[in-house]
Amino acid sequence: MNGIIIVNKPADWTSFDVVAKIRALSKVKKVGHSGTLDPMATGVLPVFLGRATKSIQYFMGGNKGYIAEMTLGIRTDTLDAAGKEMSNDKCRPRPEGLRPEGMSNDGSIIKLFEKFTGEIEQTPPMYSAVKIKGQRLYKLARKGITVKREPRKITIHSIKLLNFEEGKHPKVTFEVYCSKGTYVRQLVSDIGDDLGCGAHLSKLMRIYAQPFHITQAVNMETIITLAKIGRLESIIVPVEEILSGQEASQTGN
Repeated sequence: MNGIIIVNKPADWTSFDVVAKIRALSKVKKVGHSGTLDPMATGVLPVFLGRATKSIQYFMGGNKGYIAEMTLGIRTDTLDAAGKEMSNDKCRPRPEGLRPEGMSNDGSIIKLFEKFTGEIEQTPPMYSAVKIKGQRLYKLARKGITVKREPRKITIHSIKLLNFEEGKHPKVTFEVYCSKGTYVRQLVSDIGDDLGCGAHLSKLMRIYAQPFHITQAVNMETIITLAKIGRLESIIVPVEEILSGQEASQTGN
């Protein structure tokens, strides 16, 4: 088998778990993926089989799209729901403006989204795979070590507010399209800091990993079932088909 399976990664699976499962199901030795997703995240995870693994490099630099939920008023050490709670503050925003009680500035979430749209600088979180002096940041973070990280330029193409759920710790759901290298949990943390009450990423679904969309993704349950009945190849997309499609769109043909 050679090609790509566009997986809808389930929550609590690592990207490696998905690759290992598909390797076992397909009996193909060479299996890899592009664009790692954290265990808590769901959504688009392209998995490459056989000769297609040689093409992974062509799919690493594309834009990404996510639907994210941020919980206001609670900060965690990992900036997401998997981490340890670091602070818990009351956050009573006005429904129309999401303005936490006691803020002196305009706390409109829409205006904050505008502030974070375009080319911006983002400091990689300590709990990330970024290397500094040969060491992964998350390995240092697990030892309680914090080091200086240089901000990196990223591009937030768009942010759209989808839902606002009131409560002691309001939940804000939004859609974001961004460049490679964007940390959505860092984005959420920065927005929370600007709101004055902090925030963490409580849910994340990747809906786009250029050129793949969530509507093309196949659930793991379906993948397992197809493998059992000998029809796994029916969902494998030839890598040549994808690459030729990308070339056509770039040339306008």
